[in-house]
Amino acid sequence: MMGVRRSPGLIVAAVVTGLFGLALGAGGIWLIMLGGSWYYVAAAVGFLLTAFLLVRRSPAALGVYAAVVAGTLAWALWEVGLDWWPLAARGGVVFLLGIVLLLPWITRALNGRTHDESLPRRVSALRGAGLALTVVLAVALVVAGASWFVDRHRIDGMAPDARAEVPPDALGVPPGEWHAYGRTAYGQRYSPLNQITPANVSQLEVAWTYRTGDVRGQPGDPEETTFQVTPLKIGNRLFLCTPHQSIIAVDATSGTEIWRYDPKIRGDLALQHLTCRGLSYHAASGAAAASAPAAPMPPRSPAVPDLPIAASDHRTTEECGAKLFMPTADGRLIAMNPDNGTVCANFGGGKGQINLWRNMPNVKPGAYYSTSPPVVTRNLIIVGGTVLDNVSTSEQSGVIRAFDVNTGQLVWNWDSGNPDVTTPIAPGETYVPNSPNSWSISSVDEELGMVYVPLGNQPPDQWGGNRSGNVERFSSSVVALDLATGQVRWHFQTVHHDLWDYDVPSQPSLINLTVNGQVVPALVQPTKQGELFVLDRRNGQPVLPVTEKPAPQGAAEGDRTAPTQPVSRLSFDPPPLRERDMWGATMFDQLACRIQFHRLRYEGRYTPPSMQGSLVYPGNFGVFNWGSIAVDPERQIAFTTPTYLAFVSRLVPRPNATTLVVQGENRPEGSLPALNENFGAPFAVQLYPFTSIIDLPCQAPPWGYVAAADLTTGNVIWQHKNGTVRDRSPIPLPFKMGVPNLGGPIITAGGVAFLSGTIDYYVRAYDILNGKQIWEGRLPAGGQATPMTYTGADGRQYLLVVAGGHGSLGTKAGDYVIAYALPR
Repeated sequence: MMGVRRSPGLIVAAVVTGLFGLALGAGGIWLIMLGGSWYYVAAAVGFLLTAFLLVRRSPAALGVYAAVVAGTLAWALWEVGLDWWPLAARGGVVFLLGIVLLLPWITRALNGRTHDESLPRRVSALRGAGLALTVVLAVALVVAGASWFVDRHRIDGMAPDARAEVPPDALGVPPGEWHAYGRTAYGQRYSPLNQITPANVSQLEVAWTYRTGDVRGQPGDPEETTFQVTPLKIGNRLFLCTPHQSIIAVDATSGTEIWRYDPKIRGDLALQHLTCRGLSYHAASGAAAASAPAAPMPPRSPAVPDLPIAASDHRTTEECGAKLFMPTADGRLIAMNPDNGTVCANFGGGKGQINLWRNMPNVKPGAYYSTSPPVVTRNLIIVGGTVLDNVSTSEQSGVIRAFDVNTGQLVWNWDSGNPDVTTPIAPGETYVPNSPNSWSISSVDEELGMVYVPLGNQPPDQWGGNRSGNVERFSSSVVALDLATGQVRWHFQTVHHDLWDYDVPSQPSLINLTVNGQVVPALVQPTKQGELFVLDRRNGQPVLPVTEKPAPQGAAEGDRTAPTQPVSRLSFDPPPLRERDMWGATMFDQLACRIQFHRLRYEGRYTPPSMQGSLVYPGNFGVFNWGSIAVDPERQIAFTTPTYLAFVSRLVPRPNATTLVVQGENRPEGSLPALNENFGAPFAVQLYPFTSIIDLPCQAPPWGYVAAADLTTGNVIWQHKNGTVRDRSPIPLPFKMGVPNLGGPIITAGGVAFLSGTIDYYVRAYDILNGKQIWEGRLPAGGQATPMTYTGADGRQYLLVVAGGHGSLGTKAGDYVIAYALPR
């Protein structure tokens, strides 16, 4: 008798199944050798046996494959339970191949003859071995459907009602205005406006759109060129800055440009970041201050670079009352007249600016400047600055300097490398090289007479064998400095001997809390590792308990690790990663992530960097970053945006002080720095996200949340995954997986919180009581900035969002300033 004609579909199915089996077998054996799961080898046997039986045209292939599906389902439920995205990664390929094997052109080909030709054997999706596979696939489908409606990562709760009364014009800022990066010097990102509420926020519409004309991609731009500004609102004007340092005044009600100033920053800058997060504002403080004489600047040090002079290149006002202050990428601080955009000639000895390179070591324009708005008090402007990460051991100082707000004269300087001497440095002397810097935003309590400075660490970030005692004392701390003298009043270290780039990235938020019936002036300090340290801002003592917990040991040669690390009662630190937490779009890239996980050194948070490669989780992207949090002084809660991404830190021995060892083909052009080379240190470092072979995070989602926490108890009230992968996937599907956020939130007295910093292009509103998303607006570009809100001349409350994208995040670039309001 002639046999049954071979089916091309059956052959293809057999080949694909066999290849899947071979891939799973090879990867599974590797994983077992690393101490990982045996599932993939077991699955490989099932795939290969199925392929063999398909070639033989045996209906038993469907029965064997049914066992593979059932086993996969049982294993997946054992590992992750009813959690849709981890289940999909494990079972998606298995399920789809099962569907293919039940297609008629496969089952017909399996309907061959037995040795007794009079006894046909029949197989289909509803008959014989096919029925078993159909049943198992149906069970898998039911489980998957059930998991779609289960959110194992969600915390539900209700925020308390108001527990304190706060005047609407706190710190002298009118309710409808926004005078500082965090609205006031307290850095709360809280507005007393209540026109927009959960009941009407869905009616928000675009009132106007303004475009600056400034986008990244110009010659000399570093990768991290970003539009992160939070504008100020004073009177009926908005004041903002652009990535390339232009200052712009816009009518707050119509969005019409009023004036623009280009500081003509110097070219050929050694930039790691090119951004401007905002301007600083000093209100006119009376005739005496407004007419204060312009004091002469100290003699110029030979090391100070030639920079443009603002008062020479632009129109001036002889005596400014109110002032705007703008830090530039070439290392200046310019004073502007907010009325007309002219330079204040009575500032900086007639130059209208301060040269921040004065008394700096290792002069290299662009390698040091203030990316964040300085702090302004009644009498002082207090300036920190960013220093290049992981380029060399010979960088600039992280000194904090206070200047007279009217004349620009240096009043005091605090250098963590020489912390006890704060009197103004003598001409010709330099600050301590490479001392920890403050690139983020500080906060001020003028009644207590302190400025609160979030401090970074000393480069190189991942090797600290040569750090001094002062560096060890102040690195990665929040430091309270006396406003009058610059002397340290107290400091609190958030991580000891930092080897993970866990610098303190966020502006501290100052809030008065009622604890045990007593009002405590508190400071809330978010960190990259997920802690919210709640401290008494008078003395730095914890309001919520802080515990020192043992940390992994075993640093690289010549270095050490701290035996313990501090953990707050209020912490968004994620649980340690396990192999079962690995993820992928398919079981194959998930298998690759499991292999990668076991090949890296990982002993939980604070695993030291190593030549093997260490998994850093949370990564140096941070659970919290410069966007900080928003606090509600009435409800005494925090609205937070935790982000969870793992990174890899791999030390590479340096053969000498000059060779490029980690740049590869991405060598910097022109003056741009060779990042992560660590010239002068024994190791360079490779830093990269912990991602799969198809560039997805190796850890399972969610990767981003919104959450509220009670600052008086340390309890998380509610937590919901936030954001979609619409703008990060090849197919723009709005799956709500919970995505990373970079940019801060705000809260309003109307009970609504706003956030625009997720990596999908939306601004969203949330009910502060329960965290429910109650509105979203589509943005034309990435919104990696902190929104703000104000009252226009027409009496309406406006929500303002900047959509400019972020270079290193890869979100779409833009130059948009968008105002939303309720209908007239």
